[in-house]
Formats: sequence, C-alpha cells, structure tokens
Amino acid sequence: MPISRRVLLSSVPAASLTALVAPLRARAADGPVPAGGAHGASADQAALVANTVAVFAGTAESNVRPEVAAKLTAIEATARARLAALGTAGAHQLFGGLTLGTSDTNLTTSFQYLYETALATRVPGAPGGPGSGLRDDVAVQRRVIDGLAFLYDGYYGDQAKGYYGNWFNWEIGISTHVTKTLLLLQDALAAYRPDLTAAFVAAMDAYLRNGKDGDVDLDSRFHTGANLADITTNRILQGAVLGDDARTSKAVADQLTVFATIDPYGLRHGVTDGFYADGSFIQHASVAYTGSYGTGLLSRVVQTVRMLDGTSHVQGDDLIGVVQGWIAEGFAPLIFEGWMTEIVKGRAISRTTTGYADVATVVEAVTGISAYASANDAAALAGYVRYVRQTSRAALDPVTFVSPTTVVRYADILADTSAPARDLVPAAHHAALNSMDRTVHRRPGYAFALARSSARISKYEYMSGENLLPWFQGDGAHYLYLTGQDQTRAYGIDYLTAVSPYGLAGVTAPVETRRSVPELYGTAWYDNPDQGFTASSESQNTYVYFPRATNALSGGATLGAYGTAAFVQSDDAAYAAERAGLLPDDFVVYRNADATKSWFMLDDEIVVLAAGVGDGAGRAVTTTLDTRIADPADPVTLTGRLRDGAPWSGTGTAPLAWLRYADAGQGTAVGYVFLDGFEDRRQPDRGHGRSGPRTTVALDTVARSRRVVRTSNPDTTVTKQVFAVRVEQAAGARPVSVAYALVPHASEARLRSYARGPLSVVANSTAAQAIRHRDLGLLAVNTFTAGPHHAERLSVEGPASVLLREDRRGVVSLAVADPTTQRDRITLVLRGRPLRAVTADDGVRVSRVPGGTRVEVTTRHAYGRSFTATLR
Repeated sequence: MPISRRVLLSSVPAASLTALVAPLRARAADGPVPAGGAHGASADQAALVANTVAVFAGTAESNVRPEVAAKLTAIEATARARLAALGTAGAHQLFGGLTLGTSDTNLTTSFQYLYETALATRVPGAPGGPGSGLRDDVAVQRRVIDGLAFLYDGYYGDQAKGYYGNWFNWEIGISTHVTKTLLLLQDALAAYRPDLTAAFVAAMDAYLRNGKDGDVDLDSRFHTGANLADITTNRILQGAVLGDDARTSKAVADQLTVFATIDPYGLRHGVTDGFYADGSFIQHASVAYTGSYGTGLLSRVVQTVRMLDGTSHVQGDDLIGVVQGWIAEGFAPLIFEGWMTEIVKGRAISRTTTGYADVATVVEAVTGISAYASANDAAALAGYVRYVRQTSRAALDPVTFVSPTTVVRYADILADTSAPARDLVPAAHHAALNSMDRTVHRRPGYAFALARSSARISKYEYMSGENLLPWFQGDGAHYLYLTGQDQTRAYGIDYLTAVSPYGLAGVTAPVETRRSVPELYGTAWYDNPDQGFTASSESQNTYVYFPRATNALSGGATLGAYGTAAFVQSDDAAYAAERAGLLPDDFVVYRNADATKSWFMLDDEIVVLAAGVGDGAGRAVTTTLDTRIADPADPVTLTGRLRDGAPWSGTGTAPLAWLRYADAGQGTAVGYVFLDGFEDRRQPDRGHGRSGPRTTVALDTVARSRRVVRTSNPDTTVTKQVFAVRVEQAAGARPVSVAYALVPHASEARLRSYARGPLSVVANSTAAQAIRHRDLGLLAVNTFTAGPHHAERLSVEGPASVLLREDRRGVVSLAVADPTTQRDRITLVLRGRPLRAVTADDGVRVSRVPGGTRVEVTTRHAYGRSFTATLR
C-alpha cells in the first residue's frame, strides 16, 4: 500500500504557512497569560508537560508492556552509572572525568548526565517493575537539582565566562538537556529550589547570541533547519515550564517555518536549509545532509507533534502530510536494506555509528508519526517499518529508541501482519536529488549512490575534527550496495578508514599528498580573527568547513526508473579565492584534477563515461573506477579477459576487456566492462606510446586506525583487503577519455556477453557524452557546452541531459533536464518520421520541422528537474 498521492504532493506553501503561523504570532503578541487565562493556556501547558513526560519516560500503560522492559532497565542503569560518577568527582568536576571550566563539551555532557539521572526518577509503571528502582526518589531528584545549581553557579550562569568553544553547545546542546530536566523535575524544583527554573531560562535566552533579543532570529544563518527545530522545541517546553503561553506560541510559530518546502527562487529569510521539492535536504546552506541533520530534524519534529497533541497550538493534518512526504520522498530512497547511504552524512560519515543506526532514528520517527496519519497512510507507514526490519542485516534494537511509548507501537506494528511489508519506493527506482547534487539508483539486488558537487552544493563537510580527509567525497564518489550484504563490512567507518581518500570509488584525483586541517594549522579550524576566520565565521564555513565547488554543471534527467547524471569536475571555492588574492598568505589550498563525467543508470549496468581526464598543472592523475573492501580472511578472487581474448586473473596492469571481483565470504560479485578508450594491443599506436590508458587492478591489505578520519574516534585498528581497479596517468600525460560499465552481481558468462553488446558508446568528449542500450531501445545523452550536439538521430542545443526510449510500436518516451539549473529553455530535434505529442509535461512544446520533430522545453526556474513527453 503506497503513501497517498495527496501526501506525496503535500507541502506548506507560503499562503498556507501564513494561515497556520499568523494566529500563533497574534497569540504570542498578547504576552504572558496567567494560569487559567485566555486561550485555554493552562490546559495547554499541562498537556505539554504530560505529553513530554510520556515521550521520554513513557506512560503507566506503555511501561507495563514486556517489550519495554529492556528500555526501562537501560534508563535506570544509565542513571545509576551517572550517580556513581557523581561520587568520583574531583576538583572542577561534577562527574568524575569531566573537568569543567574550559571544555564546553564536558559542560554539555555534565548537563546530559543530570538529565539522564532525572529521567529515571520520572518513569511510571508498576511497583517493582523494570526501571522502577529510582522512581520518585526525592533524594536523587535533589542531587540532580544540586548538580544544576553547581553548574549554574560555577560554570554557566556567569555570561562573561561562558560561550567558549562551539556555539552549538551553548545555544542548543546545553539548553536541550537543561530544559528537559527542568520539565521532568518541575514539582521537585518548585519545592526545593524554585529560583533555579527562571534563572536557567534567563541564561538560556542570553546564550542565544546568534538570535535576537534572547529569542529566535529567522534571519540568522544559525537558526535554520534542524538547528531551528532544536531551539524552538526547547523554547516550546520552556514556555510550558514557566507557564508562559506567549513563549510557547512564538516558538511553535517559528518551528512551523521548517515545514515550508524550499523554493530556491523565492527564499524566505534567505534560508536554503530544509527540504526541497525533489526530496533533497540541505543544512549549513550547501551540505547534502539527509542522513544526519535531516534525521535530527525529522526526529525533533515528530517529537513536537507528540508534545503538542491535544493542545490548541496547531490544528489540522497538513503538517502530518508534510512529514509523511519527507519520509516517502526524502528518506526512503536513501535507505537500502536498513542502511543509510553514505552520500548524505556530511562530516558524520566519519563516525563509528552510522548506517544502520541512522535508519533506527528514521524508523522511530516513522513509527511515531504513523499514529497521526489517516488509516491508509498509517498502514503504508507501518508496512514500511516492517519492510525495513525484514530487509535490514542489523537487528534494530528498540532500546535505542528515545521513547518507551514508541517501543510499544513498534512492537504492535511488527506483530500486525495485516500491514504487508513494503518499501515506500519501487524496487526499480531512480531518485535524482539534484537540489543537493545526489543520485540514488535502485534495482532488485543493488543500490548505486552518487555524490556530486557544484557552485550550489559543497564538495564535502569537515568540522570539529570530524571527516579529516574529505577532499574528493563530492567529486563523483559512488557507493554500490549489494543486496543481502552486511553493509558494515562494505562501507561505513571501515571503508572510510581503509580506503585512501585519493582512491574513493569513482574519483579522479591528482597524485599528491594533502594534509588535514589540524595538521595544517594545529587546531580544528583556521584561526585568523584579523582576517575574519574564527571557529564559526562565514569565511571558515566558505573555505574550510564546507567549500562549494566552482562548476555550474551538475545534474541529470530521469525517465521512469532510468536516469543520467552529468558532472564537470572543478576546483573548490578556496582555490578560486586564493587565485583571486582573497585569502591570507598562510591559508593552504589545493588544486583539483580535470574531468567531465556522465553516469547512465540502467537495469543491469551503470555506465560511466569520462573525458578530458588529466591535469592542467601536469601532475600524475589516478581515476579509480571502483574500490571495495573485504575482511582479511575473505576469499576474494579476481578473474577476467584481455582484449585479445586471453584469460586473466589476479592483480597487475593489463589491457582488460572485462574483470570480475568476487568475495565468497560475503557472497558478492561485481563486474567491470571496459567499453572504450582503454589500451588495445590490436589497435595501432596513436603517437604517444600506446593506444589508451591501461587498467590497473590491485588487492592490498591495509591496516589503519579509525582515528585517522576523526580525532575523537577510538584508536581502533581496521585491517581490510582493499580492492581497486583504476586508470593511472603519468605526470605530463595528455588528457584521456574512457568508458566502462559496473555490473552488479555479474557472472563470468554475463561479462563475456558484452563483447556482442548491448552497450555502445555514441560520444565521449568534454562536449558531449552518450550511450545506446540496444535491448532497452534507449539513447542517453549529456551535453556540456554551448552550441549544437549530435548523437545518432538526436540533436541538442547547449548543455542538457536527455533520455530517449523507443518501444517496438514506435512510441518515443523522452526526458529532458537542465544540469546547469541556469537555462531558460532547451531545444532538441529528433530526426526521422514526424511525431506528435501524446502526453507532455507543462513547459514542453512539440512541433514538426523538416526532417523530424522539434521539442522545446521551458526550463526556467525548474532547478534541474526533468520534463517528460510521450511522442508517436
């Protein structure tokens, strides 16, 4: 059962958002409402408090369920561990090992430990049941309150001493833990330290230094997307604790702005952070971030929906539909067999707990929101939860859920077989998430995820000592996930640790040694306040943390379940700024190699064309066609055929026609078909010593610490077999063009069959790249430069992405997109018999011209989306 069409089209346009927000703004303008006053404020505040306690501590009904026992036991065990740490504190510590005064992280963690202790005292349930050992323990509650006072008096309340380190801790992290603790211990505080609540809220307001007058500033670059959801959730609950309905109403109104679909041509408050019409999610202005900040936003918004349930703050189900749309179009395409793809994790890609853990957060949110959906949509969401559980190689542990009540609903969903397990996207699916330069192509058996970059989207994210070696992650890096595989053995932290940052799958990189930010500057950022570089400055963001590329062309077209992606590799913004004389002399920049690339994503193959591959600075260049990792004991075999037909196996450099990688330990195989541009001993020398670059196959054992990619990772050594197939160009070599295909699960017989088709390369230059797939009747074209381009019977004017498929009845299906996002229109001509439009998207005009059919597509303000038509 799919999500309803109404939901998939759901968004909150400006007019509807105003209708939802305006009453809340007016309500907030009334000022603080006394208890029992207008708007039913007292009842709303009581409901907010009760709902929030239920979210985090559960209810009497939920907590007697046997499925919740492990969660409740974990809550109590954590609290007892925190109490033990209270007893080992030394000088300048509240908890043993967390020295205070200079570490904002230790201060945040200290407040977190107090919250976790307080939580255990508010867990309802049967006497003597799991997790009941600290319930209503006044002595423990007072120890927590004493801890709050200790931190406030010595390390938090004095504004002159605070706000060192990361802004996030002061504006969001600390406030999140403090606010929930104040709410959980509301009655205990009133009886023991009634002064603390108001003092803490006043301090939290004062620490909103990127806000305005101690409140949210929607024009601030710090108060956007997931960060805004966190801040406003805190302020909603602070209003409930203070009995300040105006604060709560204002915070709800501010949070509602995150529901608005981002319109890049009509930005509100200049904000580019949020969800886009194609399902993309961006945070930090230009980082593809669904898998980290996006999951945080989803989780927080669902929690807010639950907290506000039964209050008068938000009416109607429009917002529920928006969240369901995010899940179906933003998250589900990025999740393969319970694993979140690497391409949307930002700096979180370097953490040890990603992938399956990321999806557990999504599953909890889906489970929670399903309680508010219509019957049909709730069934579809429940079916998706069951599908993820059945296909994931990791046993999702509901103990990791935040809410005990969600544990109960999750158990009920799994037990209800009336909701069939079903993905929210088809098994054959192509998601062109061009608003964040990402593509995910799925078929039964595999998923192919591709990361690009542009002047709109960052090449990578580095920050806070995380993702130390990120330079090429947005330069066409790909991840090929195979069905049935434990993805922790294929990707995740071990892949990032073991694989060279210059040898990521799909990447063309210069042969050089780069240094991480801490190695370059001795700190986690480039510190030069006189030149505008501080830890959270815009210059730091632009040139250090998440630099954008400088190319305009990055996009692709979608025709049904088929797709194409196009990309012109470029230098990043820092290199361009240094060349323009805009950066300090000691700021280190790196120049990129050159390449123009296309990916044509079909059923059995992903075909890759690369042209102009080389380096303007004359450096040696390596293009890695694919990289995979295997456990040291896995029996990896490498077999293939040379272009002259001779068998080949093992590693080395050779003129290969095809290669097969097989890992019997994981039950996986990938084939590589070398279509065009590689050395062929049967062809004459072309005047530079050989007829094309040779293919090198390597299988090396690598041992490296996980700390090499993130300073706070444990110093755990990862040992892996690292397989790579690559093209190597010597320093000073001429640019080359190559074409190859990745064939998931390929057998040797399947790979041998490519000698007779069905793939052929139609064009492969820096101006145009095109292939034909004979069996599919498909012509796929990317063009990169101004002027006319020709591919078989198709002529295209200027840069474009085009997919054209003709069936046996002569019906032509067509998809066109602008990969630059800057063109007003694209014109193409299909030579041959004249055709008429059977169906066509708005903006597509079909007309007859001498010798063929003209198609004109208005792409102005389409932001790279595809336009389709059917011709006959």
